[in-house]
Amino acid sequence: MRETDCANTEGLFRIIQNIPSPKVEPLKRWLAKVGYERIKEVKNPELASKRTSLLYKLKGYPDEWIEMRMRGIAIREELTDEWQKRGAEHERDYEILTAEISKATFGITPSEYKNKKKLSRENLRDHMDDFELILTMLGERTTKEIHKNKDNKGMPRLKDDARIGGEVAGSTRVQIERRIGRKIVSEKNFLKLNNQKKIIK
Repeated sequence: MRETDCANTEGLFRIIQNIPSPKVEPLKRWLAKVGYERIKEVKNPELASKRTSLLYKLKGYPDEWIEMRMRGIAIREELTDEWQKRGAEHERDYEILTAEISKATFGITPSEYKNKKKLSRENLRDHMDDFELILTMLGERTTKEIHKNKDNKGMPRLKDDARIGGEVAGSTRVQIERRIGRKIVSEKNFLKLNNQKKIIK
């Protein structure tokens, strides 16, 4: 309908950097500070971990959950590094392998899981409870170990390993559900639970 100038986030930052007005100086200084902090995090990844933990804390997540989530992030990074070494080349490859683990673990793909929790662009794992996070970690850690033991390479074999790793977590899920008398896969998410807490207050 109309001609519109558009820019992505990187483009907006470039535009801000080139605005000569002194009113923009505080924003430029903030961008420089953030850039410097990220460079420090490259040299010392522990700083990035601390920053992520702080962000979760500020959002209202409990310390026990944050500790578990941070461990899950580390396991996920180890697995994606393993996939890269063994032949996963494109973002779509990682999505396919992740979906294999999720289907075998929970019976649904990550996109189906997000729909179940009524999430759109949010990170699915940021809205999982303890059991969901633990089973996700179990499936991914098992998959990595299977890759190393079999020394498999190439997407077809990696996909088979991912399914088997997920099946280990999936059978554990079934046993837990049998013992506790409820399903692990839940519609609950942090956004909904946090909003409920605010209403109660």
